[in-house]
Amino acid sequence: MVGAYASANPARSRRVVVTALGTTQTLAWASSYYLPAILADPIAVGIGVPRSAVFAAFSVALLISAFAGPWIGRAIDRNGGRGVLVLSNLVLAGGLVALGAATGWISLFAAWAVIGVGMALGLYDAGFATLTALYGAKARGAITGITLFAGFASTVSWPLSALLNDWLGWRETCLVWAALHLAIGLPINRLLLPVPANREPIARTPFAAPGWKPYREMFLLAFVFAAAWFVTGAMAAHLPRLLERAGATPLQAIAAAALVGPAQVAARIVEFLFLRKIHPLVSARIAVTLHPLGAAALAVAGAPGAAMFAALYGAGNGLLTIARGTLPLAIFGPEGYGARTGLIGAPARTVQAFAPFVFGLMLDAMGLWVIVVSAALCLAALLALLALRVPSDR
Repeated sequence: MVGAYASANPARSRRVVVTALGTTQTLAWASSYYLPAILADPIAVGIGVPRSAVFAAFSVALLISAFAGPWIGRAIDRNGGRGVLVLSNLVLAGGLVALGAATGWISLFAAWAVIGVGMALGLYDAGFATLTALYGAKARGAITGITLFAGFASTVSWPLSALLNDWLGWRETCLVWAALHLAIGLPINRLLLPVPANREPIARTPFAAPGWKPYREMFLLAFVFAAAWFVTGAMAAHLPRLLERAGATPLQAIAAAALVGPAQVAARIVEFLFLRKIHPLVSARIAVTLHPLGAAALAVAGAPGAAMFAALYGAGNGLLTIARGTLPLAIFGPEGYGARTGLIGAPARTVQAFAPFVFGLMLDAMGLWVIVVSAALCLAALLALLALRVPSDR
C-alpha cells in the first residue's frame, strides 16, 4: 500500500487540492457546526420548541458524527476520500432542506440526525484522512493548509447566516446553505480532488482495520483530544458569559471573544511557517499549555485579562486542530489512518456534545472558579502527551 501515497495524480497540484478542500471544509463547517449559534433562536420560535431543544438536537448530531467516524475513516482508507466528501455535500444538503422544513420536535431531531451523518462524512477527520490517503506521511503541510482556510468558517457562517435570516428567514437560510453545497461544494469535491494512485489494487487487497492497537498510544491520544475538545465545546458556548463572570462588561466580553478566530488562524500560520519541521508532539504540548496560561491571566487580572485569555485559548485551539490530524500520522504512520482517527475522535466528539450543558451547570455553581476545571483538563492532556514517546522512525 505504500505506493498508494504521494503520487496521487501529479498533474493535480497540491496547492489546488488544498485550496479546493479548504473551501469545501469551510462550507461544511459553516453550514453545520456553526449554524445553531445564529439560527437556534429563530428555529425555536418558528416551530414552537424551547431553544434548548435545538441545541439538544445539535448534540444528537455530534453524537451520530462520533459513532459514524470510525466507519467513514475505514472507507477512506480503502478507497480515498473523494467519494465520501461528495456524499457529504449531498447528505448535508438533504439535512439542511429537512431542517428548513421542520415543524416540530420529531422533524427537528430527524433533520439534525441527517446533518450529523453529513458532519461525519465532511468535516475535519474526513478531510485529514483524504489528504493522508493522497500524500501519506507528507500530508502534514496539506492538513495545516486546509485548517487555515476553515479557520474562517465562523467568520463566514455567522454574518452570512444572520444576514440571510434577516433578509429571507431561517427556513430560506437553510435552503441557501443546501444550495451552496450542491452548486459549489459538490462540484469542487468531485472535479478538483484526485483519487489515490493505485486505488484499484488497494481495493482488491484484504483490508484489516487497525482497531485500538497499540493500546497505550491510542488511549492516550483519545484522552488528550477528549479533554481538549471538552474545553473547546465549553468555550464555544460559554466564553462571553465566562468573561462577564470575570468582571468584563457584555461589550468587553464579546470584543475579547472575537479574538479567538484570529488567534486560531495566527497560530496555524505560525505552525505552518515555523513548527512544521518539528515533531507534532511539541506543538501539541505547547497547545494544551496555552489555555492554562490564559486561565491564570484571567484569574489574576480579572476583566483586563479577558483579551489575553481569549487569545491564548484561541491559539491553543488552533494548534490542537492541526495536531488532531498530524499527531496520529506522525505516531502511527499513514496505514489505517482514517480508521485510527475515527476511533480517536469518537470520545472527543462525544464529550464535545455534552460539554456546553455540563460546563454551563458548573459555571452556574462555581462561577469563575470553573476555569480551574478547564485548566486542569488541559494540564492532564499535557501529562498524557508527555507520556507519549516520539517514534525514532517517524
